[in-house]
Amino acid sequence: MRGLFVVVEGLDRAGKSTQVSRLASALDAKAIKFPGNIPREDRTTAIGKMIDSYLVQQSELDDRAIHLLFSANRWEARQGIVTCLESGKNIVCDRYAFSGIAYSCAKGLSYQWCKAPDVGLPEPDVTIFLDLSVEEASRRGGYGEERYESVSMQSKVREAFAQIRKDMPQGKWVVVDAGKSVDEVAAECESVVRSLAKPSSASLAPLFAQQ
Repeated sequence: MRGLFVVVEGLDRAGKSTQVSRLASALDAKAIKFPGNIPREDRTTAIGKMIDSYLVQQSELDDRAIHLLFSANRWEARQGIVTCLESGKNIVCDRYAFSGIAYSCAKGLSYQWCKAPDVGLPEPDVTIFLDLSVEEASRRGGYGEERYESVSMQSKVREAFAQIRKDMPQGKWVVVDAGKSVDEVAAECESVVRSLAKPSSASLAPLFAQQ
């Protein structure tokens, strides 16, 4: 029986890293993160280093180029994700393809174009969206340290996530109120995952393949 693949998404400063850590501990799962949402010292792959340089505003890239770099980083992690899940280990992932789509759409790129590079990646069993208002997120510590952390940008990102939510199969996208206490949010996230049925197949469905 393969492991569960759980993704946690949300606006910047919604508490994703905290909840991924809590959820991974509760489920005895492997926690993984992609470069757009991890400490600089952990952005170690060649692609991760290019993304880091862009995010901390040390370099400039065309919007399409950075979108494809984010997607390429997910593809370079694909086999490791599949191997881990097939061994029976659960995975909790801090951001995934949905963030890539939302942030690029917020910059004005086509929704369909933004989805295309990630078609065929492993589809999560569930994505938990930590829902927090842009205004509340902006009041949290560290806000504004990276390129996309502005109220205007995050408002557009929130709208793009709403479009993605409509595009996801029923039951695959669950919204959790991130304005509650850390413990309350953690309990709700754990409840969501524990309510899932065991995977019926050893293989994962391909992301967006049927749309």
